[in-house]
Amino acid sequence: MKRLFPMALLPILLGGCATTMPADVTSLADPAESTATTASETYRSPVAGYVHREPVGPKRWVPLNDAQSPAKGAAS
Repeated sequence: MKRLFPMALLPILLGGCATTMPADVTSLADPAESTATTASETYRSPVAGYVHREPVGPKRWVPLNDAQSPAKGAAS
């Protein structure tokens, strides 16, 4: 742990010795520019695709597994 602290402090000390200043941060588009456009959003209901499903009883797993598996004879 004692060796880790100087290793973490080293980049901070070396960063203070930098000879150049970082580049200015500028925005990509001028907010006062009138040609700037935004994407239009239309309202979509959060429950639009809802389908009510009832619980069903348990089924045997072998037929369900066979129905979801690739064609017989195609080893994976």
